[in-house]
Amino acid sequence: MAVLARRAFSRAPWDDKVGYCRVSRRGPHVWVTGTVAMDVAGGVYAAGNPEAQARRCFEIIGQALSDVGASLDDVVRMRMFVTSIDHWEAFGRAHGAVFREHPPATTMIEVSRFIGPEFMIEIEADAFVDEACEAA
Repeated sequence: MAVLARRAFSRAPWDDKVGYCRVSRRGPHVWVTGTVAMDVAGGVYAAGNPEAQARRCFEIIGQALSDVGASLDDVVRMRMFVTSIDHWEAFGRAHGAVFREHPPATTMIEVSRFIGPEFMIEIEADAFVDEACEAA
């Protein structure tokens, strides 16, 4: 029996242009695509503020997970791509505020740039929903 994918979209213009969705779930496995700090109007959130940008990414990721029946508690793997590793402490504070009680395996990698020059961080998340716990 095939397991159907559940998807939720960002509603950004590139969803259709590049065949992109914010989150995809198959069974207990969930993948959240690279997420930058966008505000509700589609602009850059908190330009120049690394901690605020990271917190906004986690908000967006949390909503995406919720859209497919998962939560931040289900995250098992994070990848944080940053344009300046010098801000590691600010990014780390934001990460710790969300994941201190249930830390996922996490990587932070410095990259040269993102599609928008004011974005300082892009975050991917993988989650695993323990369906036995979900049914309880």
